Amino acid sequence: MPKLGRSRWFIVALSVVATVVLGLVALNFTAGEKKVQQQLPRLYATSDPQFQRALGSLLGPALVDGNAVTELLNGDQIFPPMLAAIKAAQKTITFETYIYWSGDIGKAFSDALSERARAGVKVHVLLDWVGTAKMEDSYLNEMRASGVQIEKFHKPHWYNLARLNNRTHRKLLVVDGQVGFTGGVGIAPEWTGNAQDPDHWRDSHYLVRGPVVAQMQATFLDNWLKVTGKVLHGDLYFPPLAQTPPVGTQKAQMFSSSPSSGSESMQLMYHLATTAAERSIDLSAAYFVPDDLTLKLLMDALGRGVRLRIITPGEHTDTETVKAASRGTWGPLLQAGAEIYEYRHTMYHCKVLIVDDLLVSVGSTNFDNRSFRLNDEANLNVYDAAFARRQTQVFEADMKRSERVTYEAWLYRLWREKLAEHLSGLLRSQL
Repeated sequence: MPKLGRSRWFIVALSVVATVVLGLVALNFTAGEKKVQQQLPRLYATSDPQFQRALGSLLGPALVDGNAVTELLNGDQIFPPMLAAIKAAQKTITFETYIYWSGDIGKAFSDALSERARAGVKVHVLLDWVGTAKMEDSYLNEMRASGVQIEKFHKPHWYNLARLNNRTHRKLLVVDGQVGFTGGVGIAPEWTGNAQDPDHWRDSHYLVRGPVVAQMQATFLDNWLKVTGKVLHGDLYFPPLAQTPPVGTQKAQMFSSSPSSGSESMQLMYHLATTAAERSIDLSAAYFVPDDLTLKLLMDALGRGVRLRIITPGEHTDTETVKAASRGTWGPLLQAGAEIYEYRHTMYHCKVLIVDDLLVSVGSTNFDNRSFRLNDEANLNVYDAAFARRQTQVFEADMKRSERVTYEAWLYRLWREKLAEHLSGLLRSQL
């Protein structure tokens, strides 16, 4: 082939490769579906029975009664009961998480899961490929050698290169189909301890018993089926409810969202709750980057007299870009009377919504577009006044360890902070 011809073919080939790469990048930076602006009129309050029906009808499973949900604060309270439940497993363990890094706590989990698998328990572990980048291969090798079934969510293959921006951010542990855990923690040293310094983060997780655990199991199996094609079912995973008094009195539902199913359940739930709020909204938000519609609904709530309090990370954060993008949205909220607090002592990783001292939503979801449209998420809604009051006490204890941001301080912040906020705001659709 003449030299000129070879050059021409090289240029053509290079153009094709560049086109494919750009196409994949474009697909990864979109949610894969047309974004339609929601129109959500306010028809009822959180205390109205129709609100409960709407949560079940629009988000998925209905609220079920007879549950007991207990808050666990920081690693010292969170990890011991999780490991104890794993070590007590008799039949099945299903475990899905985003972050799993090396360290003593990671080794403790891999050891406990491996021991149960060797004892004959069916152990299924679903890890996010990106979130486990800092995980030692020795953990995986130990678990697999012991019989643990491990899968990686969206590990790069030619057929899913357009989905690399879609991660599983869910945090779910279900033991014997009867005990569940969900919340904000990852398996990493940062989540150990008691939020005593910047190296040990503030977070909340929740121990769950009762009929809603079956919904948690179904949420795990949703992604397990996507990755493996295998359906896990039967009494081992969904044991019959014991004919005994219920373990608790709380109504609860577990629901999920995923861009692969075209669902925006998470954002819809936050919007439903915001629209229905009568008196108060308390939001613990590790990452608070609301879009324009969400800001409007929050402003509408403030306009009808709803008290809005938000706690976000302060000086200690794991992403300055998100922090800057978040601060850029605070002006109208602060001017309208919202109370915004920055947690002082360490990274604040909590994800809790409390509405009217009645509805509490906890789980993996952040208050940002990545959680609302790009990631697979899972949240537990608890509809119970006593539980809501306890979480409000936790929220107010966190407020005391935070610094309130005034509108004047926000308005007269440094010009370089405003520039960083503007530039970060350009990335809001990916944050």
